[in-house]
Amino acid sequence: MEILIEFFAKGLMTMLMIAMPCVLTAAAIGLVVGILQAVTQVQEQTIAAAPKIFAVFLVIIILGTGYMKLLSNLFNEGVSIAFNVIPKNDEFVLSSDYYNYTKPFIDEMKTDFKKDMVPMEHILNNAVKPQSTIQKDKFNFLRNGAKEIPTPNLVERKAITENKR
Repeated sequence: MEILIEFFAKGLMTMLMIAMPCVLTAAAIGLVVGILQAVTQVQEQTIAAAPKIFAVFLVIIILGTGYMKLLSNLFNEGVSIAFNVIPKNDEFVLSSDYYNYTKPFIDEMKTDFKKDMVPMEHILNNAVKPQSTIQKDKFNFLRNGAKEIPTPNLVERKAITENKR
């Protein structure tokens, strides 16, 4: 367990090592721009955004390869711990016949679900049948056997216009 806690701490330290130069750069640029705004009495909040973005972008470009090395080392160490260290540690691995002697969900299996269920016949008998807005008698057959296209009523028109949006 100590291995996992130590690895978690290394992950947090890596996160801080990657984020800290960017945050400090943005804070320094914000301080310089704030002093310049105070001297010139220009109180525009959006002026500081562009230099901060540009400076943080430069920091990421300059230190990017170092960041990638830090992250790849952390990833390699995590894979090594996951596949080499933990399987060899007896505290983390269960024996192959563990489930022969235990019943993990025995309490959950004792509940009777059938007493709480509604019978299917009750659901089918009390179901509300949907009513069609176009009745079968609306279709009038023309002399050549073709159907006349019914015009939609107000409810159907509203549904059609809402679906088009």
